[in-house]
Amino acid sequence: MACAASSVKGSLNVGGAKAFSNNLFRDYLKSSVSYPVSEISSPIRAQHVAYGSNLIVRGSKSRDFSSKLASTNGSSKISEERVTVLVIGGGGREHALCYALERSPSCDAVFCAPGNSGIAQSGDATCIPDLDISNSDAVISFCRNWGVGLVVVGPEAPLVAGLANELVKAGIPTFGPSSEAAALEGSKDFMKKLCDKYHIPTAKYQSFTDPSDAKKYVEEQGAPIVVKADGLAAGKGVVVAMTLEKAFEAIDSMLVEGSFGSAGSRVIVEEYLEGEEVSFFALVDGETALPLESAQDHKRVGDGDVGPNTGGMGAYSPAPIVTEKLKCKVMESIIVPTVKGMATEGCKFVGVLYAGIMIEKKSGLPKLIEYNVRFGDPECQVLMMRLQSDLAQVLLAACRGELGSVSLTWSPELATVVVMASEGYPGVYKKGTVIKNIDEAEQVSPAVKIFHAGTALDRDGNFVAAGGRVLGVTAKGKDIEEARAKAYDALDVVDWPEGFFRHDIGWRAQKYRRMVAH
Repeated sequence: MACAASSVKGSLNVGGAKAFSNNLFRDYLKSSVSYPVSEISSPIRAQHVAYGSNLIVRGSKSRDFSSKLASTNGSSKISEERVTVLVIGGGGREHALCYALERSPSCDAVFCAPGNSGIAQSGDATCIPDLDISNSDAVISFCRNWGVGLVVVGPEAPLVAGLANELVKAGIPTFGPSSEAAALEGSKDFMKKLCDKYHIPTAKYQSFTDPSDAKKYVEEQGAPIVVKADGLAAGKGVVVAMTLEKAFEAIDSMLVEGSFGSAGSRVIVEEYLEGEEVSFFALVDGETALPLESAQDHKRVGDGDVGPNTGGMGAYSPAPIVTEKLKCKVMESIIVPTVKGMATEGCKFVGVLYAGIMIEKKSGLPKLIEYNVRFGDPECQVLMMRLQSDLAQVLLAACRGELGSVSLTWSPELATVVVMASEGYPGVYKKGTVIKNIDEAEQVSPAVKIFHAGTALDRDGNFVAAGGRVLGVTAKGKDIEEARAKAYDALDVVDWPEGFFRHDIGWRAQKYRRMVAH
């Protein structure tokens, strides 16, 4: 039996502001914000231009909306209203969201700010590079001028900074949590304390601001051990230290040398969990949590999972290790208690909860490693490739607290994404190197889609690298072998001598298939 949406309605006890002073939210006293999450469907055309009187938006063609709306059990009750959407961000995750929204039958147009050259050239959105997304007044003005009926915030930084708070206050439906609720990602110390209070299984830990105290704790616990920067560190603030010396170096780097600035002014030192890590996503409307399909990414930079951690070098969905039984266990022991706990603390969470889960080797049970309050990158790419529902309407349903009436339709195919990165990443890398044959690579198969994470155009109109992770070459297939073959066939066509990629994306899924077969 599939694990359906779980609701905590009727069991929530949300006190007033005065009740918050002695709880986890003493520093987060504002009210909560509502937003939505994932579903997919259609195609649009767009241009990469500055906004203003000369902005050209090519709207979607007329589509038979009702015939394209599908659900897993026929119970979805989604209105047929049409909507213009603004996606905030400019990476591979945002490209995938634009792609899904542009395919949504109810979506009239998709804007992306700032976007990037690849998103604009792909025709998946109209990019607005000069809209200052750190200026909420500017974003609100744009939304009102262009009739935006839904804002989807991709990255974590604008959420932690409170962009969603201001948009919702202005009456603009916004997908992404308030700054108060975004503390689940913005502070690992906060997340750990929430786990303690609401009995959510996680690794044993202590938090420190003094390097000597942190080192003493490391000596007591022994290695391997994990050292994490408390705040946002672009996915690079985690060190898995296999020796005491490496742990001490990480502590000094964060607390003494300030390598992550204020994000590393407090560190969390936690036990090393041995097992298999998976990404678990659930849409939340404040009371109801709706699980998405599973995914598994590859954090380490090198083949065989060696080298430093990155933002992610590839992913696939579904993750065969996440069975329906395990999915229900994660919902029951981790996701639902989190939703209930946040509401009890006076800050309902509305948006997407992205839980990093470790399936412990010794027990086979899931433990929470960390929370993110937005879609993962590159997991979003494979999820959006597989989702067949109308994304715009699902996100609006989450904004309105109506996820209980929503079910999702997924492609039965497996999707995989292989990230192409600039040589040197995640360390120092060169920008401006020319990338050729991207369009040709995408024509290798109708099942291939290339998402742009960090590209720009030079004066000659060539795509050039503008970041560390640059392209997400994504493909679908009937199984992991077929999806991998299509993705790597496309990679072979891309001409970028200064780029690199892992050659073993999906190896865990292949290993699991072989194990089950025997």
